[in-house]
Amino acid sequence: MDTIKLIEKLGQEHILEKEEYIYLITSCQKEETELLFEKARSLRETYYQKEVFSRGLIEFTNYCKNNCLYCGIRSRNTKAERYRLSKEEILSCADEGYQLGFRTFVLQGGEDNFYSTEEIGSLVSEIKKRYSDCAVTLSVGEREHEAYQYWHDCGADRYLLRHETATKEHYEKLHPPALSFEHRIQCLYDLKAIGYQVGAGFMVGSPYQTAEYLANDLLFLKKLMPDMVGIGPFIAQKDSPFAGFPNGTLEQTLLLLAIIRLTLPNVLLPSTTALGTIHPKGRELGILAGANVVMPNLSPVSVRKKYELYDNKICTGEESAQCLGCLSNRMDSIGYQLVSKRGDRV
Repeated sequence: MDTIKLIEKLGQEHILEKEEYIYLITSCQKEETELLFEKARSLRETYYQKEVFSRGLIEFTNYCKNNCLYCGIRSRNTKAERYRLSKEEILSCADEGYQLGFRTFVLQGGEDNFYSTEEIGSLVSEIKKRYSDCAVTLSVGEREHEAYQYWHDCGADRYLLRHETATKEHYEKLHPPALSFEHRIQCLYDLKAIGYQVGAGFMVGSPYQTAEYLANDLLFLKKLMPDMVGIGPFIAQKDSPFAGFPNGTLEQTLLLLAIIRLTLPNVLLPSTTALGTIHPKGRELGILAGANVVMPNLSPVSVRKKYELYDNKICTGEESAQCLGCLSNRMDSIGYQLVSKRGDRV
C-alpha cells in the first residue's frame, strides 16, 4: 500500500477499508503525518473556519459504582478522596462560567446513584432556565433509555459517553465482568434515537490495544456518526490495576485526531486535557491536527485534584476556566480564535 495515496483517498472519500486504516495507523512517517495534519486542518476550516469552541466542564462527583480497571475514581480505589457537589455549588459553577463567556456546560461525574434521575433533570432544567442561550451536556455514564429520555425532556442537549473500544474482546480486558459491551453500545444508539447530540470516543494506547482495534473504532464511529468524538492518550493511574502499563503517546493521539477529522469531516473534536497533561503544548498540537474544541475546568478549585481519572492531571493552570484569557492567547499563538458560542456541529 502507498501511505500518500491512502491519505488522499481518505481526504476524498472519508472512509477506508479496515486493512487500509491499519496500514495508515502503523506506517505513517513524519512527512506523511504532516500531510495528514494539513488535510485535517483544511477540512475543519471548511466547516468551522479558525474558531475553537470552549466547554465549561463541571466535575460534580467522583463517586462511581463501577470498577473500570484503568480509572482513578473506580469504586475499589480506596485511596481516592471522594466528593460530591451540591445543587447550589453546581449552579454557582454555571453562573461563574456564564459570566466568563461559556455557552456550553458539561456536567460530568462517575456513575453515582446518590443523584436521582429527577435531581439531575432538575439541574438541567435550572441551567436552561437561567441561560436559554446555552447548551447543557451530560456525561454520567450508562443509564437506561427512560433516564436519558427524561433528561432530554428536561432540556439536555448533548450526551458524552466514550465507547472506549469497539472490540468486545478488548472491552472485556478493560472492564469488570459486571459491565456489558453490548449495553455500552446500545446506550449510544438510544441517545441518538432520543435526539441528543452524541459524543463517543476512546483512549489511545490503552492496555492491550492493537492497530486492528483502532481500525474497528474508526469504522464504528463512521457507522454511528456521532456529533462529537473525544479521544486522548491513555495515562496510567498509580492506584489502578493498569498502573504499570505504558502511557499512550502524543504522536499516535495526534495521528488519530487527524484520521478522525478526515473520516468525520464536520465532527466536533476536542483537544483534551490529557493531551495537555502529556505535553506542555498538547492542546495546541491537537488543534493543529484537526481538533476544534477545548474543555476548561469550571469545577471548584478545592475538588479539581480529586477528580483524578489518571495521574498528574493538570488542574490549576491554563486548563482552568478562570484562565480563559490564557487559553485564548494560546489559541491565538497558533492562528486560531477561542469563541464564546454554543458550538453546535454544522
